[in-house]
Amino acid sequence: MSATETRAKTAPVARPAPPARGARGRRALTYVLLSAGMAAMVAPFLWMGLSAFKTQRELGASPPVWIPTEWTLRNFRELLGLMDVPQSFFNSSLVAVFVTVCNLLFCSMLGYALAKLNFIGRRPVFAVVLGALMVPGNLLLLPQFVMMSKLGLLDTYAALILPFAAGAFGVFLMRQFMMAIPDELLEAARIDGAREWFIFWRIVLPLVKPALATLAIFVFLGSWNNFLWPLVATNDPDHYTLPVALATFATDPTKADGSNGVLMAGAFLVVLPVLLVFVVLQRHFTQGIATAGLK
Repeated sequence: MSATETRAKTAPVARPAPPARGARGRRALTYVLLSAGMAAMVAPFLWMGLSAFKTQRELGASPPVWIPTEWTLRNFRELLGLMDVPQSFFNSSLVAVFVTVCNLLFCSMLGYALAKLNFIGRRPVFAVVLGALMVPGNLLLLPQFVMMSKLGLLDTYAALILPFAAGAFGVFLMRQFMMAIPDELLEAARIDGAREWFIFWRIVLPLVKPALATLAIFVFLGSWNNFLWPLVATNDPDHYTLPVALATFATDPTKADGSNGVLMAGAFLVVLPVLLVFVVLQRHFTQGIATAGLK
């Protein structure tokens, strides 16, 4: 063993200096502020979820009771007896799933075309997409209603799905992610004889899974919680989505008068699927947000 190696082994290992007292204080303050913000955001949802399992006596208790002392499913049983929850849940699930699938397909296709294909009018099309991002959704309510009325699709599932089958945000998101894919990779596939559909389906889509998961969460959340358009486009209770059915139930004094626990149970059922979707896709979602920050 040489003298240099001996000195390297016997030399003390340099340890990083501990953070200064001011840095520790700023870090602690940051954690406190973030924890306070998280508590302010989570507290209403936690109260709603716990209240769905409370008795009527605990719901009206003063001071308020956070954790039920007597857990009950009575509110859910009453909700199922007073409104057609399975039908409304099916309607919301059907619309949200179809809207999400359509957005994943159409937005990724248009995003691929804008990012990797050269065609006449690509820049104007992208400009239209950017312009559509600046238009408030409520301004499109009247044109959508007139269009669905002219097509005879009001009070149908098609009226709830078609206006939201593709969105400008999804196109922009997919285009930005696909811009990061090396052009050399796609050119090599074309030289090997691969067609554009094969390149898109077998090469591009697997590389943008984080973006697809992010888009799926946003679209599913927006479709599931959409209230104004289903309220306008449907008159038949058999086509009501769960938010519309719950709001209609809450404003009916013959059913929901004084039944706060039942309303909490309904709100819990509305929020639960969104939480499940986020839990399933959260890994891809956080990866997509981190990747987007590097672009």
